[in-house]
Amino acid sequence: MMIFFDSGGHEIRREWEPVLDQAATAASSGSRLRITGHSDRPGSPAVNRRFALQRAQVVADALVARGVQRSALTVVSEGEEAPFIPTADGVREIQNRRVDIRPE
Repeated sequence: MMIFFDSGGHEIRREWEPVLDQAATAASSGSRLRITGHSDRPGSPAVNRRFALQRAQVVADALVARGVQRSALTVVSEGEEAPFIPTADGVREIQNRRVDIRPE
């Protein structure tokens, strides 16, 4: 499951609510979830890693608000290191500004 973000932001848009609901349902069956934040390539790698971590934490908070135990979540950041769509440095790509939610 993936949730995409606007450039420079970490607010979850309303359109991604069904993905959060689906992830919360998966976690309620006892699955642990790994929440991995990603960013696109504008900016420094350190800044992008922080943005990606903020996005992952916002998703984790949204899942906790849906009843998922925080202990069932692992939150990590890969920054710009694992692009969904490979791009050159400085290129904005919404599909790289994402959080992946996967069973752990």
